[in-house]
Amino acid sequence: MKTAIALNRFGLGARPADAARVTGDPAGWLQDQLHHTPPPALPADPPQGLEPRTAPLLAELQRISRQPDSAPLVGRFQRERHVGDVQARVNAALLTEHPFTERLVHFWSNHFAVSADRRPMAVLAGPFENEAIRPRILGRFADLLLAVEQHPAMLLFLDQARSSGPRSLAAQRAAARGARAPGLNENLAREILELHTLGVQGGYRQTDVQELAQALTGWSVDGYGPRPRAEWVVGEFVFHPEFHEPGARRLLGRDYPEAGQAQARDMLLDLARHPATARHLATRLACHFVADSPPPALVDRLAAVFQATDGDLPSVYRALIAHPSAWAQAHAKFKSPWDYAVSALRALGAREATPRPEATVAVFADLGQRVWTPGSPAGFGDTAERWAAPDALLKRIEYSALLGRRAAGRDPRDLLERVLPGVVSESTRAEIARAESPAQGLALLFASAEFMRR
Repeated sequence: MKTAIALNRFGLGARPADAARVTGDPAGWLQDQLHHTPPPALPADPPQGLEPRTAPLLAELQRISRQPDSAPLVGRFQRERHVGDVQARVNAALLTEHPFTERLVHFWSNHFAVSADRRPMAVLAGPFENEAIRPRILGRFADLLLAVEQHPAMLLFLDQARSSGPRSLAAQRAAARGARAPGLNENLAREILELHTLGVQGGYRQTDVQELAQALTGWSVDGYGPRPRAEWVVGEFVFHPEFHEPGARRLLGRDYPEAGQAQARDMLLDLARHPATARHLATRLACHFVADSPPPALVDRLAAVFQATDGDLPSVYRALIAHPSAWAQAHAKFKSPWDYAVSALRALGAREATPRPEATVAVFADLGQRVWTPGSPAGFGDTAERWAAPDALLKRIEYSALLGRRAAGRDPRDLLERVLPGVVSESTRAEIARAESPAQGLALLFASAEFMRR
């Protein structure tokens, strides 16, 4: 059972030969992966020769936007970038030798969610994951938090780039001209407190949202705030002093003197160490990796390790792996559509989802989880209630039949034992054995209750 849990719940689903490598020390197999930061998932052939980095992408998007009749050109550019990044992400999930750390990338990307259904996020979601999240999932949470909140994708998604204080220099200049400054935007501050750090029950008030929002004024993206300066690079994080609200701030009972850009940075560092943040993150990790309603003892343990190590994430992951409740029950989690499709493709030993990137995007849309498109900063749901609706199950059954036809030469009985070692019920085994064809047997495997869960 532990082998199946390591492969399917901590990992991304077993490939046919994986169980042999994991059996004997499943926990050790997971621990070893914490020494390997996942490489970026990069498109093999970036459109127009661009590397998938944020600054050149935003600069190119602005260049295209300035052309006559730019709407179709902008639309095509965004579609090409998004489709290529989705294909690269899927391929990385299929080919990785370190599926636990790859899953951690997906977990943190959903925790710090942006949504590709608005401009310019379609071209930024992939680079955001690769630049801000991937390099830091095995470091300190404070470093991950700072990288995320200063990344142009987050600043643009939550409308922070033009937020200005009511007493800022920009507001004063606007008033002198009889014009209006952009004004204070609280979106980023609210999501930092509610979603990224303390959690909705973390003890903050509206006044804390306002104080953090004022401290964040001036955090922006070159080309999306005031007029660019010669030393700035369009598309990179910048601090605009003229937008910053001057003065000391007070957050959660602690005072922060005026310090320009560093004022909000100091607030974020304290939020990263807050006991409520430790508990919020511990709960989310335990929910994702163990159970929809995680054992309180596990949450307590993870929160305690987080605080004792100053938010050292590998230490928290090791505590998760070492806790008995993590291994107590197979099939404890219902797979999201992303998990389901990736695990099915890994079970077949696939090296890509489909030969056509557009079709890959369509697969996840059809299953009900468009990649990087949760629709809100809260990210995709992480419980069975979110994904186990009857119409969603029907879509999975249809997809399982499609996969069965594509891989009809495989022996479903052999594959069953390889990808779900030690956790298959006798009724599932018998049903697959009675299948009229290998294609039907594979479809039954992927539609089984055991495969639907992790």
